[in-house]
Amino acid sequence: MASSLVRYPGPGCVVEFMHGNKAQVAWVLEEQSGKLRLFTLNKREMKLATARILPWAGPQYSGEHSRQQIGDILDDHHRRREAREAEIAALELWELAQGEVDKASVEWFAELLWEQPHVDDVAALGHALLACKTHFRFQPPDFEIYSAERVESRMVEERKREEREMLVTAGQEFFQSLWESASRGKPLGRQPEGELRERFRDVILGRMADPDNHDVEQVWKLLTKGLPEDPHMPLRLAQAWGLVPPHHNFWLDRAGYDCTEAWAAPHAEEVESLQRKVRDLCGEPDGYGYISIDSASTRDIDDAFAIARREDGGWRLRIAIACPALEWPFEGPLDREVLRRATSVYLPEGNGNMLPTALGTDFFSLMGGEVRPAMVLDMELSAEGETKRCAPSMQWVRLAGNLTYVDCEAVIAGGGEATPAAAHREQILCAMELADVLIARRVRNGAVIIDRNDPKVVLSGEGADVRVEIHDAEEVPRSMLLVSEMMILANSGLALWARERDVPLLHRTQDVAVPKEYAGIWSAPQDIARVVKSLSSALLEPAPKPHRGIGVEAYSPVTSPLRRYPDLMNVAQVLHYVREGAPLWTREALAAMLPVLGARLDAVGQIQRFRPRYWKLLYFRQRGDKEWWNAVVTEDNDMFVTVSLPREQIFVRGRRKSFGDKVYPGQRLRVRLGKVHPLENEIQILDVMEEE
Repeated sequence: MASSLVRYPGPGCVVEFMHGNKAQVAWVLEEQSGKLRLFTLNKREMKLATARILPWAGPQYSGEHSRQQIGDILDDHHRRREAREAEIAALELWELAQGEVDKASVEWFAELLWEQPHVDDVAALGHALLACKTHFRFQPPDFEIYSAERVESRMVEERKREEREMLVTAGQEFFQSLWESASRGKPLGRQPEGELRERFRDVILGRMADPDNHDVEQVWKLLTKGLPEDPHMPLRLAQAWGLVPPHHNFWLDRAGYDCTEAWAAPHAEEVESLQRKVRDLCGEPDGYGYISIDSASTRDIDDAFAIARREDGGWRLRIAIACPALEWPFEGPLDREVLRRATSVYLPEGNGNMLPTALGTDFFSLMGGEVRPAMVLDMELSAEGETKRCAPSMQWVRLAGNLTYVDCEAVIAGGGEATPAAAHREQILCAMELADVLIARRVRNGAVIIDRNDPKVVLSGEGADVRVEIHDAEEVPRSMLLVSEMMILANSGLALWARERDVPLLHRTQDVAVPKEYAGIWSAPQDIARVVKSLSSALLEPAPKPHRGIGVEAYSPVTSPLRRYPDLMNVAQVLHYVREGAPLWTREALAAMLPVLGARLDAVGQIQRFRPRYWKLLYFRQRGDKEWWNAVVTEDNDMFVTVSLPREQIFVRGRRKSFGDKVYPGQRLRVRLGKVHPLENEIQILDVMEEE
């Protein structure tokens, strides 16, 4: 080993220490009690603990030397070490050492390269090993030698770090320009090109879609350093750069939900295979005159019914439910994507279907005149609305007609002779009688029923020029009640059937205590606000429990298998039990699926909750702050008053001092609104006056 290495450096010894992440050369002027007084290459004196000296001290010089001579000696060693370091291939040393030893001294490595290394050689080698952080770790006095797996991991981290540094160096000025364009309307300056452009694009869109992504967050914080805090900055920058259009629905990005048909294209072969299998099973329809009742624009028709009076005053009811579950490829690529979509969404700007349109609005949709597979619930009910029998089976059906709420409402009101619904008057009126009995029965059982009619939000124009209008919803309360009661009956009746046979299903439960005085049908805004506060959200569970808000002992959603994944699963479970005598999934298997399914339902549900409100707020902003709106007080406290705008179906909160001394729930007022920011979900009450 090198004779010029010094174990215990004293005055006249050349040493090195780490400073600024780099080895610095120095001359020992004095040593006392574990402290060294050093003269550095940049001609400064400093004190340093002996423990901080790197383990390649030397050479040792004797005699007296002037400061100039010391500086020349240090400079000479520094240049020789730099030159020798450039000749050393640290990675080749790692190849020789890894797998042989876990750690080694710098002297051990030096023996692999030279027979009689000089201290400058050893120091240069130490520099090379210190610089190769992906393969070695300095743990004084030795170097740890990383395994191949650890090296690969660290190299990935190093590439990411270098990429971040490159992005930040080039990106901070551009992001500043983007923000000024977004916030002040300034024109964009020079834009990045090539790979850099793609990386900036990925960072902005990635941050917009997933604010919690750790990898994106690190780069994002560096790129936006010095910019104001804004939770919607990624969207604003994306719009300023033209990556997304004005009024872009970022909730779709957050949920990873594609409202176009592009998502279904990779599954075309699986869709065609499913259709072939179902066609091969096609049989004769059961001959009952089923009718469906939906909005005129509905294309995914997943329920219909046929009804008749029984001699004892009760009803015989058959409810046909669309059956995409027939031959459904569970756990295949199509199923995994449909599970990820979880539910259809219905938005003012357009709908997103859970299933490919070829299946959801065509092949499995219960279109009139077409033979379709269906799960049919054959039900018998007493004159009091009690379910005496509920028997599910797989059938082929052909609907006698697809009717609309408007036409059926006219028939229920005693008219509608010129509508297609007139031909089915007897069934419609019979079903309406049953619906009245059913809702009264549910109220007696404690049901809390909210009766409100959401308005229709209509968009016109494109991009930044889009205009929003709010139209009154169609007044079809009786026909909508008819359909909703049929569906509640189907979901609750099948849940009880499954409970009796111990067939596991997914249930909507709300097993909470509800005050008896809250049972009833509520339509006044202040009453709705009051009773809703007493109800907790329904849960999706694999065990049958009461749903107090609906007023039933158990509730398993099955009536919308074209639109909701839990319904699709429940239909599949029931039919498998009917055909095979055993369920498709155990209760434990259903419970294991719930975390993923619940998370997807929540994520997609946010789209449905927040996006329509965005358009409503934009509507108010476009109308300006001079217009007065009808409002009803729903809640008040010492600080704030909440009002409902009944026509627009939106709640707004204002400061208590704006409302005067006398404020009470149910009070009718006129309010003026302003400071509307749809993206931030902000709207303020500017002024209040009593209704004339």
